[in-house]
Amino acid sequence: MLLLKYLIIFLCISLNYGCNREVVRENQPIKKDSGISQLAKSDIDNVIEIHINESHRLLKELMSKLYKRNPRELKKSPYKIADENIVRLFDLKHTWDFPELEGTHDIESIRLVFNDEYEGDRVFAFVSGLMSMIMKSYNYKSKFYIIDSVDPQKLYNCARNIEIAMWKLSNDYDSTGKLFLISNSLSDDKIRNLSYERLFGKLIATQDNMAIILANKKQRGIKKIIQNMATAVFLPI
Repeated sequence: MLLLKYLIIFLCISLNYGCNREVVRENQPIKKDSGISQLAKSDIDNVIEIHINESHRLLKELMSKLYKRNPRELKKSPYKIADENIVRLFDLKHTWDFPELEGTHDIESIRLVFNDEYEGDRVFAFVSGLMSMIMKSYNYKSKFYIIDSVDPQKLYNCARNIEIAMWKLSNDYDSTGKLFLISNSLSDDKIRNLSYERLFGKLIATQDNMAIILANKKQRGIKKIIQNMATAVFLPI
């Protein structure tokens, strides 16, 4: 009888997973699971979803702050209100193919921000690049079940890439000698604003913590990579 019960649950899970699985590069808001689908989750699946939710929360805050510091970027956007860009990136279904990103995704979108020839909204490109890179490290999934798997090395590499993006934000200058995006402080600030660094630190810690948890669970090692920030290259995910 117990075996039959588990067989029924497995069949329901399989049908639900097959009908609702996400396509490559698709973003979907995370919705709370209930009923039989919740039975298909292990504790680690719930932990992964919590970490993804936290990353999204931090990125929303980062995007809002960057728009406030860089209002000129919002003028380049087809959406003139910051919240509209936040909603379309985080709360609506999409496949990351935003016209202003010129066909780029994740790391390539971040590189676009620091290209002198790029004329689009650098704030949207930067945060979209970070978000799609993070979601790529989770195989573009926002819901996880027992049959799903995440590579801890991808999460680790993603954390290092966030470090590189943070460094470039504060150290890459355009051809006129100005930062591509203003973040930590303005030239006439008397007190240095480090709130951006704290946000990045939380994003990096979220990825690293999840990488450690999964590596321990899978009993797999993570290949540690040390780079000089000034010459660092983005790692593959």
